[in-house]
Amino acid sequence: MKKNIEEKIGIFSFFAGAGFLDLGFEKTSGFETVFVNEYHAPFMEIYKGSRENLGIKKPILGHHVQDISGFLEDSRLRVLSKDLDKTKQSFDVTGFIGGPPCPDFSVGGKNKGKEGENGKLSGTYIELICKTKPDFFLFENVKGLWRTKKHRAFYESLKSKLQKNGYSLTERLINAIEYGAPQDRDRIILIGFHKDFLKRKDYAHNQTQFLWNFDWDIARKYDAKTIFNLEWPQIEPFLSNGLRPAPYGLLKELSVNHWFKKNDVENHPNSSKYFQPRAGLVKFQTISEGDDKKKSYKRLHRWRYSPTAAYGNNEVHLHPFLPRRISVAEALSLQSLPKEFVIPDHITLSNSFKAIGNGVPFLAAKGLALTILNFLGTIDPTYKPYLDGEIDSSESGSLYKSIAEATQLSVLEPEEQGANKN
Repeated sequence: MKKNIEEKIGIFSFFAGAGFLDLGFEKTSGFETVFVNEYHAPFMEIYKGSRENLGIKKPILGHHVQDISGFLEDSRLRVLSKDLDKTKQSFDVTGFIGGPPCPDFSVGGKNKGKEGENGKLSGTYIELICKTKPDFFLFENVKGLWRTKKHRAFYESLKSKLQKNGYSLTERLINAIEYGAPQDRDRIILIGFHKDFLKRKDYAHNQTQFLWNFDWDIARKYDAKTIFNLEWPQIEPFLSNGLRPAPYGLLKELSVNHWFKKNDVENHPNSSKYFQPRAGLVKFQTISEGDDKKKSYKRLHRWRYSPTAAYGNNEVHLHPFLPRRISVAEALSLQSLPKEFVIPDHITLSNSFKAIGNGVPFLAAKGLALTILNFLGTIDPTYKPYLDGEIDSSESGSLYKSIAEATQLSVLEPEEQGANKN
């Protein structure tokens, strides 16, 4: 590695929200967030306040509260490009990470696709990557962008544009539960490294524009299909403040109850922040524990993982054994955040839950950071030491994904190919 260049990876974060994705990188050795962009000011307030509480230093290129589209204007693009070039002089690797707002591609959302206001932002993000050319990028979005026929062509056009601008790609449909988050949350992850960076690292490509040896399984702790096929408890009568023993043979560490206790949610600074029912408690008391298939009111089961954290659009998640909605503290725990992550007290409940629901589960984010770090270690041994102690492959058995059995996938899971579900 060149002298006077930090053995670190400088991260530019877009659509940062409350910073869950960023935190996964910041809590992984070798990464440092240097630039943060978020359009919604209250989310940026959460971002700043939580970092101050966690003792994470401020990004050297600052926090930017503005529409990402503004960075494509000539004057702002020049400034961003200059900032990126400056970072490349100080850091060995630079990367853009971000998950553009996804309601326009979500089956349960607006479904307007690339023509929707949020859908256009995906194109803007890719355009910004192509114009500035960071060493690598990460793009996160809902699986509807790939699996829904209506949106697939747009997604493929984004990939084609990236390839034409020198990026070698790899992609995967991941589930947050694979990394230890107590939540069933599917997301598409697209990662690309620029050919100039790969050439500088003497990367032995296989004459294609795919990263042939990118190991997606290195940080994956569980096999999702095996987990979902376990006999988890289903619907049971609601017991207000009642006890319910843990079933035998399940992974308690993936359950709602485990994470409530792990994060000490009853004593968390955000423990008293939850919406009060407008029409009394009757409605809340009629819904059984584990009945989470309804479109609106979903009661979590204490000994099961949570459905996708999607707070809003009339979706209400109820506490397993208390007649109320879950609190901000409880929602944060289900996103697998450290218990030290606190949302500032002045942030409204609406903004708090929206920020939480929009975020990437912390453990999934950290898993992605480790996956990228592992790939860097395959092309530059300097990064190998950063992985020491970060990945625990000691677990074995049918519930765990053995590192020795890890396989490379340059495209989405084979069984997903050809799927055109709406």
